[in-house]
Amino acid sequence: MSIDALILEFDRALRTLAASATTVRPVPGNDIPDCALDAEERRHVVGLMRVNHCGEVCAQALYQGQALTSRDPEVRDALRKAADEETEHLAWTERRIAELGGRTSVLNPLWYLGSLSIGVAAGLLGDKWNLGFLAETERQVEAHLDSHLALLPENDAKSRAIVEQMRLDEINHAEMATRYGAVDLPQPVRLGMRTTAKVMTGLSYRV
Repeated sequence: MSIDALILEFDRALRTLAASATTVRPVPGNDIPDCALDAEERRHVVGLMRVNHCGEVCAQALYQGQALTSRDPEVRDALRKAADEETEHLAWTERRIAELGGRTSVLNPLWYLGSLSIGVAAGLLGDKWNLGFLAETERQVEAHLDSHLALLPENDAKSRAIVEQMRLDEINHAEMATRYGAVDLPQPVRLGMRTTAKVMTGLSYRV
């Protein structure tokens, strides 16, 4: 990889961790009036959205690592496009957390480095396994977002609109991976991913 390319990747990492993300699409629920939440509901929603923001930080790192080691230029381009959409999710969740008076997770740099390493490793296994890892990740994220829709207060339409659009985008990313030739991961790998995700979400909800 050239020095210029390395600089660009380093800049991508810095922007993910240290800068406010931007969005091209309108923020889902932006035109919906905010609702009244008591202190406990607000704390709970901030925790859930912090978990979602953390997930988007991880997604940026995963896509970055996978694109770095992908052998197929078409697959690489598809990964970059998906990463752009994940950047929008980053912006949406960050904004909602700020609206609720919360903060993002202090563990984001740790999750970023871990996810980047996993993405690089997945890419080195070859594109069909790289895409298989992507597809399984997005399926698990879809299930995770389904659970958040059940946990969010019914009257918090703004947060629900964000999560619902994120869920639709994750479904599209999984379908993209399948179109490009993703293979199903072995069951032990899928279980390991779920276990790791539970640890990450549990910690990020609180810190």
